Amino acid sequence: MNTNVKNDPSFIVSLLVFLSIVGILISGIFLLKVDIHVLLILGLCITCLISLKYGYSFDELVKGMEKSISRAMTALLIFILIGTIIGSWISAGTVPALIYYGLNILTPRLFLPIGLILCSLTSLSTGTSWGTAGTIGIALMGMGVGLGIPAPIIAGMVVSGAFFGDKMSPISDTTNLAAVSAGANLYNHIRAMTYTTIPSYLLALIIYTFIGFRYANGTGNTADIELIQGTLSANFNLNPIVILPMIILFTLNIFRFPAVPAMIIGTLSGVIIAIIFQGISIGEALTAINYGYTNQTGISLVDNLLVRGGIQNMMWTFSLSFIALCLGGILELVGYLKVLIKGILSKVKNVGSLVTLVIGTTLLGNASMGEIYLGIILNGTLYKEAFRERNLKPEMLSRLLEEGGTLTGALIPWTTAGAFMASTLGVPVVEYGRYAFLNIINPLLSIILSFMGIFILKTKKTKQKIS
Repeated sequence: MNTNVKNDPSFIVSLLVFLSIVGILISGIFLLKVDIHVLLILGLCITCLISLKYGYSFDELVKGMEKSISRAMTALLIFILIGTIIGSWISAGTVPALIYYGLNILTPRLFLPIGLILCSLTSLSTGTSWGTAGTIGIALMGMGVGLGIPAPIIAGMVVSGAFFGDKMSPISDTTNLAAVSAGANLYNHIRAMTYTTIPSYLLALIIYTFIGFRYANGTGNTADIELIQGTLSANFNLNPIVILPMIILFTLNIFRFPAVPAMIIGTLSGVIIAIIFQGISIGEALTAINYGYTNQTGISLVDNLLVRGGIQNMMWTFSLSFIALCLGGILELVGYLKVLIKGILSKVKNVGSLVTLVIGTTLLGNASMGEIYLGIILNGTLYKEAFRERNLKPEMLSRLLEEGGTLTGALIPWTTAGAFMASTLGVPVVEYGRYAFLNIINPLLSIILSFMGIFILKTKKTKQKIS
């Protein structure tokens, strides 16, 4: 057993450690074009070496990593289950049916608001903004441009809808990651987000509706939509019953059924529907859980919508989160984060300032590290104790992590989210960003309401005001 005296790092050393990690990530990603996983491991190694001088043995550092990972075990399991759900639901025809029937309700006058709702429903059902943009988002881009609506406006609408579900879906990786990072219950986290997300969403919906009236008389070419629907109907049984897996999962979520078993049930129901209604074998249905849907139709537009999902396709997110959690565990164990937050929070005098600080530093985490997951994990660890000391519920912190992290990632060109959205939708971030109204309104509204003392979630331990 190690009996070395443990010394706390100074504020300057803590700041240098954090800046070193950020510097490694920025230089590696943008100059050397190295994968972020390798850079994180390098940052982890350097942090461990520096930590040895403060009296920590390697075994103790490993235990710090283990503690961080154990707290996030549910989220790591959910990352895998997200892949199983997407793979089984596409095989079952659930996602294809959602796309098919959703496209039927699009009209020129209400294209933007209906498109927003359609993207929202898709991202809620799949839990992925990237999957939504890469599926229905692509179809909406082709349809909207054909109707005469500027591409940046359509892309902004798609991003808003896609990230609404990414933020609110119980099967979203960022939703679960934010809850775990802040120490909040998943369903309490989602309920806390509704306070600021729903008003922001309604404002965005109203804005898109008014903008859409300008293009009410558009009569563009709908060939892409017809091609998608025709190919989907030719390759899947689109009986409305195939949507049953989504209904089952949502019902379980409404009744607050535990997330992991609920997602397993959602996956298995997709497997059963795939076997019964799509006529695939048990082996094919189970294979889709691991590798996703792989049957290509020969139509590239449709294949881009459907060939995805599976456990293996979630391994990038899983491994990134695993390494980041190890790094976060060391930063927390040695006290780098505690020292930093103590220095920063010394000047925070009210809830409004605290909310602004959390959203601001999470946004800066996105901008400096280029990755939403890292910003959420590190800031969740950074502020968890501060919120507890101020008698603020952990779900308030998790809400702010999503507002400053999940939503702003797509507004920064060099983040993975921004780069993906720009390349997938064919519109630069600087052009669609100003039309991604939900992503802009939600963080700003949260800050404004906090200064007004609205939706401040306190524990029941005390009614004492924050000073």
